[in-house]
Amino acid sequence: MFQGKILIVEDDEDIRMGVKILLEAEKYQVLEAQDGQEGLEILDNSFDLVILDIMMPRLNGLLTCQKIREKSNVPVLFLTAKSQEADKLAGLMAGGDDYLAKPFSYAELLGRVKALLRRYQVYQGKENPKEPVLELAGIKLNREFNEIEAHGQKVDVSDLEYKMLRLMMEHPQKIFSAQNIYESVWREPYFYTCANTVMVHIRKLRLEIEPDPQNPRYIKTVWGRGYRFENPEEL
Repeated sequence: MFQGKILIVEDDEDIRMGVKILLEAEKYQVLEAQDGQEGLEILDNSFDLVILDIMMPRLNGLLTCQKIREKSNVPVLFLTAKSQEADKLAGLMAGGDDYLAKPFSYAELLGRVKALLRRYQVYQGKENPKEPVLELAGIKLNREFNEIEAHGQKVDVSDLEYKMLRLMMEHPQKIFSAQNIYESVWREPYFYTCANTVMVHIRKLRLEIEPDPQNPRYIKTVWGRGYRFENPEEL
């Protein structure tokens, strides 16, 4: 059984073949493209990860990633000979999720691949079909219409706050660091100042769903680690 479906977009045939052999040995299904244009023609919603070179003919990796982001949130791992911080930032700003400079070890590549797939499948991912309404301890979250109801009353939250609550309610008791939450909801690189952004939105969520926001029952702070959604009925 395949562990995931990966698209390699790389114009160097030797690298492309080496990566393919490595991933197939780990039970991943792998498809190849030799440039960005061909990769976009192959890519569909069945893929779990794109491994993307930057320097390619016809359509380079940065432009390819931008076009991918127009239709998909699939994780993108850049492989490139460029290793300067400015190049890394350009890749992340184009929509990439991680960056690996050539030459790289296959062990490091495999570690990055597994980490991106795990995060995508757990936080964003390829989930099994679920009921349209998720309900825990009097909190109802509608997965289809981005609506939240707390104790029989509809609450007004932003789209970001809705996504944060959904993330935590779908994985109750799991501790999410500020970085987990930011990268999963904002889909942007995390910097230490982003922790304050997450904290502000957590506070707003508590004001809407907690009977006593100063003593939260649902969205708990785990000091030094992050946040989790607790279902008091299960405690």
